[in-house]
Amino acid sequence: MDQSTNSTDAGERRTRERALKAAEGLGHLSGFGNEHSSEAVPGALPVGRNSPQRAPLGLYAEQLSGSAFTEPRARNRRSWLYRIRPSAAHPRFVRADNGALAAAPFTGTEPDPNRLRWNPLPEPPAGTDFLAGLWTLGGNGDVTQRTGMAVHLYAANAAMTDRVFSDADGELLIVPERGGLLLRTEFGLLRAEPGHVALVPRGVRFRVELLEASARGYVCENYGSPFVLPDLGPIGANGLANARDFLAPTAAYEDEEGPVEVVSKYCGNLWKAVYDHSPLDVVAWHGNHVPYVYDLRRFNVLGSISYDHPDPSIFTVLTSPSDTPGLAGVDFVVFAPRWLVGEDTFRPPYFHRNVMSEYMGLIQGAYDAKAGGEGGFVPGGGSLHNMMSAHGPDRETFERASAAELAPQKIDDGLAFMFETRWPVSLTEQALGAGHLQSGYDAVWQGLERHFDRPQRG
Repeated sequence: MDQSTNSTDAGERRTRERALKAAEGLGHLSGFGNEHSSEAVPGALPVGRNSPQRAPLGLYAEQLSGSAFTEPRARNRRSWLYRIRPSAAHPRFVRADNGALAAAPFTGTEPDPNRLRWNPLPEPPAGTDFLAGLWTLGGNGDVTQRTGMAVHLYAANAAMTDRVFSDADGELLIVPERGGLLLRTEFGLLRAEPGHVALVPRGVRFRVELLEASARGYVCENYGSPFVLPDLGPIGANGLANARDFLAPTAAYEDEEGPVEVVSKYCGNLWKAVYDHSPLDVVAWHGNHVPYVYDLRRFNVLGSISYDHPDPSIFTVLTSPSDTPGLAGVDFVVFAPRWLVGEDTFRPPYFHRNVMSEYMGLIQGAYDAKAGGEGGFVPGGGSLHNMMSAHGPDRETFERASAAELAPQKIDDGLAFMFETRWPVSLTEQALGAGHLQSGYDAVWQGLERHFDRPQRG
């Protein structure tokens, strides 16, 4: 190992140590969709108005709109930021290399009705940060029309040093599978560990630092309506993901001079500009267009206490509504630890054909419907069942569950999730030709034998 490699490794360790120290004891604001407010310096927030003639402490007042001005109040997203320099003070942006990141419309391959499954991403080259480590599997819709979604994976082993990212195309739901992340955002700091999800709204700038030597996970990029908590209907006033468990950051700012690369994803492509200061310079803010972190283990799982397996919609954490009631642009669903007690019931997920398309990932442990197959369904991997593709428990799971003694059963060794979307997920060429695409996935359903026993007529 040469001296430059030793120096790089030492620098990464120091960066991780600083990130771990910053992540300890973070303050938060509780509640999803609330009108939050926070100030890192007392008196930085103006009182009684948003844009006074002179903002307090010599700051600049700036509104960040995540929705059109005239959208209904219940759907309107905006925040007021009080910052050291306005966002308008920047040099010209130029095109940057997209790397393995792609965007809708996905036209490089034909939509594929086959069931597909991937092993985890290969380990990236040394020095790969979160942004460079993004790898697009596929998606649907059109970023220029603000419809649809994309599925990305990430693998990183370096911090985003002197680099900041924002996504004008959609909001980012980050699902860590290995290695904790520290997100330094315009609104403050968030810590996201495996078992958490972090939600970064459209247009919000942030930097990702690693809390361990490497990190890996999944990202849902939602081009459509912002995620909201699903309506509960006859469930009542409580249950599923509780708003109070979503944590927004408290204000924290960087007052730093020097070159910072600011990368923006805009209409599917990356653009970059080099600022002479950090754009994470918001001293105070208020509003509801804010980032969050949520612990999936706090999901209040509901299910059957009599018979049958409820539809997986009962496990919806967040939903992006479409123009058709009940038909989501994308749902985020979690299969969290839970009890199974159904009587005379096949307890794993049932065989199914669905008008929705389902991408499933595994954060830890095992999923109760996937026991076998080449490579298996493992943490960091994923499966895609596009619309009307028949799927369900594999042969081994079916045989075991059909013969199981139906005592109360606790599922507590796995944490899986699903991005479910109204349209087919079209794959990128790199996903369809990936070396970690499993070739024998269909085999898990082979050997499901005929058991039909036709009664004999007397």
